[in-house]
Amino acid sequence: MAASSSSLLLRRGATGGAGRRWGPGEALRRLVSSSEAAPAEKVPARSPPVMPPFEHRPRPYAGWSGDEILAKRKQFLGSSVFYYYQKPLNIVEGKMQYLYDENGKRYLDCFGGIVTVSCGHCHPDIVNAVVEQTKLLQHTTTIYLNQPIVEFAEALASKMPGNLKVVYFVNSGTEANELAMLMARLYSGNLNMIALRNAYHGGSAGTIGLTGLQTWKYPIPQGEIHHVMNPDPYRGTFGSDAIAYAKEVEEQINYGTSGRVAGFIAETFQGVGGAVELAPGYLKLAYDTVRKAGGVCIADEVQSGFGRTGSHYWGFQTQDVIPDIVTMAKGIGNGLPLGAVVTTPEIANVLAQKIQFNTFGGNPVCSVGGLAVLKVLDKEKRQAHCADVGSHLVNRLKELQQKHEIIGDVRGRGLMLGVELVTDRKEKTPAKAETNLLFEKLKDLNILVGKGGLHGNVFRIKPPMCFTRDDADYLVDAMDYAMSGL
Repeated sequence: MAASSSSLLLRRGATGGAGRRWGPGEALRRLVSSSEAAPAEKVPARSPPVMPPFEHRPRPYAGWSGDEILAKRKQFLGSSVFYYYQKPLNIVEGKMQYLYDENGKRYLDCFGGIVTVSCGHCHPDIVNAVVEQTKLLQHTTTIYLNQPIVEFAEALASKMPGNLKVVYFVNSGTEANELAMLMARLYSGNLNMIALRNAYHGGSAGTIGLTGLQTWKYPIPQGEIHHVMNPDPYRGTFGSDAIAYAKEVEEQINYGTSGRVAGFIAETFQGVGGAVELAPGYLKLAYDTVRKAGGVCIADEVQSGFGRTGSHYWGFQTQDVIPDIVTMAKGIGNGLPLGAVVTTPEIANVLAQKIQFNTFGGNPVCSVGGLAVLKVLDKEKRQAHCADVGSHLVNRLKELQQKHEIIGDVRGRGLMLGVELVTDRKEKTPAKAETNLLFEKLKDLNILVGKGGLHGNVFRIKPPMCFTRDDADYLVDAMDYAMSGL
């Protein structure tokens, strides 16, 4: 008998055969007698899942302890620099899809340095390329000729469809989106930009206006930027109705601007916003509307590019469109500070009217590293790998969804996935507290995931692209174990 039922019986008494009612005292005597006669069978405690084996021995760590680093961080770094977990981890080493803390404890990295480690932590091909270039020439700029930047640009352009053949190198996704917005305004001769609600495009003074999440926006002028409805199949007003969402873009242009716009920017798979894949067919309709209004179309591939989605090399290809400008970063360098903007010769030429220069963009070390990333992704067939492992992982997550009511939605494709947690599936009430609790539990089970969405109730699963089926099984088993203990 459950404890709650027993306590209720003792408070109120119980009814015996033929409707006879026992008082609380008689109920207690019979409860004790019953338990003595038939002792409850003990259910063995469930064991936590076991992490897949991995042949790597981390070096002994002799640096500062996590407590010392945290104290100095609080003293010398800005208070806005946040960290994960109640007791933050001191990560000191990485190898492929795994990370190690100061005590040598191994963690399965399911977030890839915030979707940045594409090939794997310290992938030998990339490390060797970077080390050899660093020994030869660490830095020069585009005022001199140097092979790595043009070799990398040629290789990157070969991955692009249509006439997207001109590359500008920068240092981050934020810089890439800043430059793309500048290009759009100069090329179109218009100022108004259109972005999606729930989007994240950076935190600089310019891109903060494009970002559509209040948690990342400071109260400064946004600068002629309009946010339209997010075509979110799970939470959006129109579900998966791409036509209805695209109509709202047209209405925003007609009623919120002069009728002419500079451009439209969107992530096909919203990263920070919680791995939201846009409604099928939306971008084609939105692009048509924007181009009729004189604008250019920008695809933000900072998180979804380079085969991570499995089905396609670029996220925008899942919507059967060709943008006018594509921005990228994160996975392009496997951890190196590297970003790029790829566009058409016609749009690129608008920057020639003034001096456009980036001190570190395309420096020899980052260019050699970026080229090594492209080669590794091709050699190891990581796009096909993401499709295979991602399909397996999605299927297992959907099975888990059937078991646990807290899982409201499983979405994404390849290794660009999100699991949204809710307390009520009908109302889709964000499970904020439960997400934080499970977040800590998963860390205790040696699993590191990300969090996203406006309410922070979406687990972001975007590991290094060497993540295996065994890793996927361990992740789901650990989630099941943690959720079963709620």
